[in-house]
Parts: sequence; C-alpha cells; structure tokens
Amino acid sequence: MLRFAILFLVIALIAALFGFGLISGMAFLAAKIAFFVFIVLAVLTFLGGALRTPPP
Repeated sequence: MLRFAILFLVIALIAALFGFGLISGMAFLAAKIAFFVFIVLAVLTFLGGALRTPPP
C-alpha cells in the first residue's frame, strides 16, 4: 500500500513538472488516499499484535 502511495506521488510530481495539472491533481489525491489507508491498516495491525495474548 505504501508502495502505491509513493508511486502515485512520483507520477504526480512528474505530471506537475510537465504541466499536466489535472493528471497531477488526481495522482496526488490517489497517493494521499493510499497513504492514509496504509496508516490506518498499520495502526490496526500494531494494536492487534499488542493486544493479542501469547499462546499457552
């Protein structure tokens, strides 16, 4: 998920460099959404691992 966020961010930066404003904006929005989904899933995974009891 983080790889997708970085990929979309790079696409947005390259599109902005060449002047494609609409593509740049959409790629940046996709990168932002993918990054926040990654953060939420990472926090849930860490909390799940911390709250899990060890096997007997």
